[in-house]
Amino acid sequence: MSLKGKTLFITGASRGIGKAIALRAARDGANVAVAAKTAEPHPKLEGTIYSAAEEIEAAGGKALPVLLDVRDDEAVKEAMDKTAAHFGGLDILVNNASAIQLTPLQQTDMKRFDLMHQINTRGTLACSKHAIEHLKQSDNPHILMLSPPLDMQEKWFAPFTPYSIAKYGMSLVVLGLAGELRSKGIAVNALWPRTTIATAAIKNIIGGDKMMQQSRTPDILADAAYEIFTTPSKEFTGQFVIDDTFLASRGVTDFDQYRVDPSLALAPDFFVPDESKAPCDLGPVKK
Repeated sequence: MSLKGKTLFITGASRGIGKAIALRAARDGANVAVAAKTAEPHPKLEGTIYSAAEEIEAAGGKALPVLLDVRDDEAVKEAMDKTAAHFGGLDILVNNASAIQLTPLQQTDMKRFDLMHQINTRGTLACSKHAIEHLKQSDNPHILMLSPPLDMQEKWFAPFTPYSIAKYGMSLVVLGLAGELRSKGIAVNALWPRTTIATAAIKNIIGGDKMMQQSRTPDILADAAYEIFTTPSKEFTGQFVIDDTFLASRGVTDFDQYRVDPSLALAPDFFVPDESKAPCDLGPVKK
């Protein structure tokens, strides 16, 4: 199965994981709506909806830059309708846009929690809501959240309860919508990385340049997402996928290709269940 001619709507696609997923689809000749808030270059964040669109076109796809704040319900509906009209339909929604602040409750301003909740949980609900009518017309419709397995342990909440609530909210949408939309043939799944991924959030908010070097590239999530999208939607839904475990189940054996610096041990990400075992060694690559 190929994504040639398929239309993807990806939130937060101007950089990082969202852009990587877009570029992987573009190599098949897919259409991509690049939905994000960045229209002008940012001093700390590379990429805009326009530069990402240019890269998608260069990779072999067709792109539609869409300036969008997922907190604006009317704008979300207009963006979905515009994308479907422009490309003649909608096949895949990727809820990737997310806000993060890793602070305990007393150090978290409630306005910041509101932002995380509105972008992560509520934005995912809004985008999914307004995509459904279009997805019903697709022969292989998928909704994918970049969100963690529902591993409800205290250790995942205690350090930064506000963020965890907002992020797990995306996964609760997966749980509910998978059941709600199963009879319509629309797959709803979640994808999460085992290790940190080299993105602006890691560099600027979480771990700086050192953690960037201990991370995998966004390509591992792009390849995992591609495998999900090319699976029949009626056969694969309601799944909470860890990137490397899922790719291993699809025959991938070389995970060193995704390392930023093979000489360093990989940094583990949050929210990965203890029982989830890595399909490869996460330590430094031995020469």
